[in-house]
Amino acid sequence: MRILFAEDEPALREVTVKRLKAEGFGVDGCRDGREALDYLDSTDYDVVILDIMMPGIDGLTVLRTLRSRGNTAPVMLLTARDAVADRVGGLDAGADDYLTKPFEFAELTARIRALLRRNSDNKTDTASMADLTVEFSTRKVTRGGVEISLSSREFALLESLIRHKGAILSRTQLENQVWDFGFEGEATLWMSISVISEKRLTIPLRRS
Repeated sequence: MRILFAEDEPALREVTVKRLKAEGFGVDGCRDGREALDYLDSTDYDVVILDIMMPGIDGLTVLRTLRSRGNTAPVMLLTARDAVADRVGGLDAGADDYLTKPFEFAELTARIRALLRRNSDNKTDTASMADLTVEFSTRKVTRGGVEISLSSREFALLESLIRHKGAILSRTQLENQVWDFGFEGEATLWMSISVISEKRLTIPLRRS
């Protein structure tokens, strides 16, 4: 499952992205609305989380732009304001959920899971490449009908590559999508790719 987390407060963004990755989600973190739109132009997300009060392009504008383009990904709005008018405005703009800051991480993840369940009937949950099949919600991977066991990080790496099938991903993009800011270096990335390959998954990727 891939999540976009747009929040202009650095500490909250970094901690939340790190904890969501530890839960096994693939997460992209961004700091403002312009950056969020750039990510949304290049990646299909299962859940989009937007802080309303971002500098420049705010969260509501990002949401309206997203919906005007026909993107139906579930969107959760974050805000420090708990006024009824703010919640109604966000929901009327096309939001699926609304969470007031500060929030408990357990509530955030519960709401994410609820959005994923709600959206599962409307969006395919499976991707295939040749005889390789990936079921994102259950994290089940099979090749030629044989199930393959992957760790959370190995699955996140495979998911990123599958979701960007046909696109060229740089080493930096993979590092940012799969690892947090504690990434240990290029050798870690290539070691992970090597481990996945040994598990009968062929990944067409070249060093650059």
